[in-house]
Amino acid sequence: MPAAMRFFLLVLFLSVTALVPARAGELQDLLQIHAEEVAKPSRRSVGMLLDDLVASGLPQVPRFLERWAGREVWQGPEGAFVFAEEDGDSLILEDIDDGTTQTVPDDGYTQLRPNGGVRRVIGSALVQFQLADPEISRRMAAVESIARRPAADQLAPLLASIEDEPDPALKVRKTQLANFLTARFGETAEARIAAISSLSSDTSVEARSVLNQILSRDEGVAPSEPEGNIAQILDPMLAPAAYYAQLVDAGFAPMQTTPAMIRAALEANIDGGTVGGVPLAQLNTDAARERAYAALAREGLAPPLVIVETRDHALGAYVFYELYDEKDPAITDAAAAALASVESRVALEQAADLALDGLSLASIYFLAAIGLAITFGVMGVINMAHGEFIMMGAYTGYVVQLFIPDYTLSIIVALPLAFAVTFGAGVTMERLVIRHLYHRPLETLLATFGISIALQQLAKNIFGTQARPLTSPDWLDGAWVISDVIQISYIRIAIFVLALLFLALILCVLKRTRLGLEVRAVTQNPGMAASMGINPDRINMLTFGLGSGVAGIAGVAIGLYAKVTSEMGADYIVQSFMTVVVGGVGNVWGTLAGASMIGFLQKGIEWMNPSNTLAAQTYMILFIILFIQFRPKGIVALKGRAAAD
Repeated sequence: MPAAMRFFLLVLFLSVTALVPARAGELQDLLQIHAEEVAKPSRRSVGMLLDDLVASGLPQVPRFLERWAGREVWQGPEGAFVFAEEDGDSLILEDIDDGTTQTVPDDGYTQLRPNGGVRRVIGSALVQFQLADPEISRRMAAVESIARRPAADQLAPLLASIEDEPDPALKVRKTQLANFLTARFGETAEARIAAISSLSSDTSVEARSVLNQILSRDEGVAPSEPEGNIAQILDPMLAPAAYYAQLVDAGFAPMQTTPAMIRAALEANIDGGTVGGVPLAQLNTDAARERAYAALAREGLAPPLVIVETRDHALGAYVFYELYDEKDPAITDAAAAALASVESRVALEQAADLALDGLSLASIYFLAAIGLAITFGVMGVINMAHGEFIMMGAYTGYVVQLFIPDYTLSIIVALPLAFAVTFGAGVTMERLVIRHLYHRPLETLLATFGISIALQQLAKNIFGTQARPLTSPDWLDGAWVISDVIQISYIRIAIFVLALLFLALILCVLKRTRLGLEVRAVTQNPGMAASMGINPDRINMLTFGLGSGVAGIAGVAIGLYAKVTSEMGADYIVQSFMTVVVGGVGNVWGTLAGASMIGFLQKGIEWMNPSNTLAAQTYMILFIILFIQFRPKGIVALKGRAAAD
């Protein structure tokens, strides 16, 4: 019975029987007619039984098929079929029709164990029932079952179930899957070509898989060009050894003679100081050994001699080809055109996804470096402890979450608190250490490096060496999936938005406030700023505190994305310095440009060399070194009298 007719009968009978209770024994009577097929099914015999079960329209049928496939059907001593569960030496029986239960000894009952092939056939029949099941979970399971194991007989019931599907999302999924099945198993070439053409804009993995399956091909070799749908004629000279092996496997040529084979044959046929009429003393060249072997071959004492010239001549006498499994050239032409279109779209989407990754990484580097850009740009202080301020901010967020279990509220509280903690730490560090080391860069570097080690050890003593969780709110879980190729996590989007907010905030502070005016004055010409009544010492303190506070906020954001450990700052200190130097010291826009350049560059190098991220970072550093040689002041050079210092 055709699958479509079977499905229509199913829907009709289910509609009727939903209103009329089933009579006791209906399914049992039907099963007794096919008792042999139920008790000892095979893939060939089970088809007629399943056709009759589907055509019956009995509401008990889907449950019976499920439990039969699950090996929960038993046959009693009198031949009746029941559902049963083992309970020690007894069985809990359930009537197939009315559901009544009883417990009996297991004597005389036989468990039915359909094999894997029969269970797959039962599953295909069961899917037809599940597509029209009132429960959406069963309908979804049926659709995904079809997606995992598509078959031609599933197309008709799937198409018939689309119109009455009440759930919009599931209806879309059914339509998409029906299009995939039509492309592969449609009844007419026109229907298949139309379905294939519609896939030319679908970049999903499923669509590409369908097109590749239609374009599946097998290699072959023949004395002349074969009949059928030829995908391409191959050039055997591109890999002569491999193609000659194919000739040998096909029985069209003898195995190529190797030096080891020649040596073995010659050693086995030495006769009175000669081999094949060639004296042993003359067998000191390849040509002489091949001549002696050829003589042995002519006498039937060795296989025919096949050298490179013989092999290449044999390859030229045969046609090597790839033949499509699909017989209709119009269908394969349509599939090839659709796949080419899809691959072009996939390439564009991969470029877009790579750009999003680069933008995301750039925003992380910008957050990590903006504080360093402020301190390094204004004060010229090489602060090797900047990464530890990032670490302090991340741990602040962790501690806040210990007291505020609401992750959204905890993040809102942690951001200003992390700024306050790291601002205070930065001011303290500047007052106690940095202020005594101005204009002494080597001593500053060593001192701040020592402070970074001390802060790392302090964090280990307080929080331990294990990574601590800084959990993001539920609304930041998952990713924004644009397609199967383009997707980006919500946390990275949040970090990007936070980076934009920081950019706007820093620009506002520097351009619209008195503090910003004084900072820019001290940056460009400290002596002239002091003569105008600005206290450079105070500005240096506040600037260092501001840069440290920004690093603390960056630590909260980065902690949501990366691991929170005592060494996490070390992962960003090098990139932060590179960002500041490449972008241009003391310039916010330069920091943004440097972060963008490094982020996109690193992702681009990783894409070209995905198996070795360490090598990618090495190449990036080498590129930056070369870049600085040609533009030592960075992408956006500082303007002013002090810029030439």
